[in-house]
Amino acid sequence: MTLSRTICLGFIAVIFTGALLLMMPFSTSTGEWNDPIVALFTSTSAVCVTGLAVVDTGKDFSFWGQLFIALLAQIGGLGYMTTTTFLILLIGRKFDLRHKLAIQDSFDRPLLQGSRNIIRSVIATTLLFELTGIFLLMTVFVKDFGFYQGLWMSVFHSVSAWNNAGFGLLSDNLVQYRSSVIVNLTITGLIIFGGIGYQVIIEFYVWLVTFFKRKKAKYIFSLNFKVATSTTILLLIVGTILIFFTELKNPETLQPLSNFDKIMAAWFQSVTSRTAGFNTIDIGKMTYAGLFITIALMFIGASPSGTGGGIKTTTFRIIGNCTSSILQGKDEVTIYGRTVPNLLILKAISVVFGSAVVIVLATISLSLSEPEDKFEFVQLFFEVVSAFGTVGLSTGITAALSAGAKLTLVGVMYVGRVGILLLMSAILGDPRPTMLRYPEENLLVG
Repeated sequence: MTLSRTICLGFIAVIFTGALLLMMPFSTSTGEWNDPIVALFTSTSAVCVTGLAVVDTGKDFSFWGQLFIALLAQIGGLGYMTTTTFLILLIGRKFDLRHKLAIQDSFDRPLLQGSRNIIRSVIATTLLFELTGIFLLMTVFVKDFGFYQGLWMSVFHSVSAWNNAGFGLLSDNLVQYRSSVIVNLTITGLIIFGGIGYQVIIEFYVWLVTFFKRKKAKYIFSLNFKVATSTTILLLIVGTILIFFTELKNPETLQPLSNFDKIMAAWFQSVTSRTAGFNTIDIGKMTYAGLFITIALMFIGASPSGTGGGIKTTTFRIIGNCTSSILQGKDEVTIYGRTVPNLLILKAISVVFGSAVVIVLATISLSLSEPEDKFEFVQLFFEVVSAFGTVGLSTGITAALSAGAKLTLVGVMYVGRVGILLLMSAILGDPRPTMLRYPEENLLVG
């Protein structure tokens, strides 16, 4: 079995295991068997760290059901290969070259040495951020819900935010806490660091150690670090400004809020649109301009090796620099004084094209399965992009979709999580290099 198939089948196995657990009577608040489609949809949404929900997570699932959702989100956020490798380390077994290659494929980075250290660093980073989030959220939730319920609320939301899952236990998500600075900054901080990628966080940690030890050798950040951080910061700032001005006069979203709350709500939605799925304003009442800005942010998504989805910030940056290079008459793509390999450019183009094809086909499928007078096109399109980007934001139509539409979204969420190229590699087999070369010939483009 190829490495790509190992990863793809691993996610499927976890999804169906989770669906089986969520179907059990002890997982529902009523003590009855859960609907199979609801269980499958919720499990897929959790494992694919999406957050789309067809029922109220806080009311319709028992403590055990909520715990399973949190664990599935944790497994999905860490990645199937990371989780299984960590379990192997716990029982003291050694993993072979095949496992190391699978880790490499899962993290999308050519690093085989020190695979154990990679996994340990990932787990340690996860625990550090999630525990910090839990303690900060407890200062708010314990006061509002009591110690035990407040503790569980803090644990669930911290895990959900770090893994960019977007599941919440409150019926209005986090709308009632849009004025809470602690909740807003804690959740957005977890989302940003969870989505920016473990490689970036670990590299920043190494830089801090080097800086405080005052080593003479200057630390040089990798191109991945520079692109992921700069693009993330740019998208966060631009997203906040655009959402602020498009929703500023909307009486259903930002207009009734104080100036400080308006800025904080715009910031929150800019952050959460990048694959997290929490919301502090009613998404269904946003303007069309605000919805399309959110769709664009959802499509771009998080960074490689992070817990989010989308085409990734690095892919977006490469495509952007490709356009810039053409306009400047250059025949190569450069970023921060480094030439981007042609193979990487082809991969970026393939990711964008494949993602667009999936979204178009899924949107057509939903449009055909739902009556034209039931939902607006932008609602269906928003739902599909949210599923593909593993975001979880919704205009409020998820629960009302037909069974066929829900199953379509299950497939879209899965493709969005494992990645279009990895899935195609699993279906067609790992690509083999060839020495065959064909003569060049120009053609008209554009």
